[in-house]
Amino acid sequence: MLKVMHSAADSATPNPQWADLIKLPAPNTVQWDNIKTQLDLVLLALETLTGIGSEAMLSAAINLNLESRVPDRVALWRLRQSNPLRKGQGGRKKLDVEEARSLVLITCYLAKQHQELIRRAVGLLEQMAENKREPHQAALLGDYIDAFCNTYQERMEEDDQITTDLLTHLALKLLVDLLFYSAPGGHRRLWLALIDSSAKF
Repeated sequence: MLKVMHSAADSATPNPQWADLIKLPAPNTVQWDNIKTQLDLVLLALETLTGIGSEAMLSAAINLNLESRVPDRVALWRLRQSNPLRKGQGGRKKLDVEEARSLVLITCYLAKQHQELIRRAVGLLEQMAENKREPHQAALLGDYIDAFCNTYQERMEEDDQITTDLLTHLALKLLVDLLFYSAPGGHRRLWLALIDSSAKF
């Protein structure tokens, strides 16, 4: 009984960050496909930089009191499969606004946990640019770029227009974005970025 009452309370207000997000604008129907893609790609960047997997994301959901919205691996997989760029049709579902908010909070929670690594990678990126060297010449960045490109190609539908250079550019852009999302208020920044970028399509 207590568990049921606790779950109901959690569903109403999981945490202060959740209360913060619901004050921000919600996307319209037309914006959803791009938001689903962007959220999945931000998580992909975080995964390939830090090596975390679904277990860490589910632990984050528990710590954030979001387990009612992201209860297990299957649910997490189905949410990420909502990205229209993903391979395969099975399991794809509609992502609702509460699920999107949950993924935003989980992403920023994990980014904050790995902020030191993200800072180191962005610092290296700046150094390489100052020295006019290619990012992949730094081991940390090279490993990240390789992992991001390989995982992207494994999970997403083939697209002849997606070159290695474009994927590298995307990986590095998402890396810099992660630094902002790992900071205090990162959840607000990510949510507003999703709304802003989706409005441009």
